[in-house]
Amino acid sequence: QVQLVESGGGLVQAGGSLRLSCAASGLTFSTYAMGWFRQAPGKEREFVTAISWSGSATYYADSVKGRFTISRDNAKNTVYLQTDNLKSEDTAVYYCAAGYGSVRRFTAPYEYDYWGQGTQVTVSS
Repeated sequence: QVQLVESGGGLVQAGGSLRLSCAASGLTFSTYAMGWFRQAPGKEREFVTAISWSGSATYYADSVKGRFTISRDNAKNTVYLQTDNLKSEDTAVYYCAAGYGSVRRFTAPYEYDYWGQGTQVTVSS
């Protein structure tokens, strides 16, 4: 009965911003590390960012450092991804994922137990 539901994707111009949300249910949210991955057509799913169960530690792929920000609100069972200064190469389906306790190898999909359905982000030029 665990569900992760992403929202907030859409079509934006290069240089614009989007705020993605992932609402979790059916789990004790505060005991899970959360991550964001993305997948473009014809490419493998890649790590974007992750946050520890307490929110005290965050991790980012080099390609998004300084532009994307992950955060969580445990009271609302929600993790967010603020995407700023978007580029055409950011176009992809963005997925959130939950891993119990902590994520030891945070870039690896197998560290995560549950996944959302994804939300499309398209950046036009």
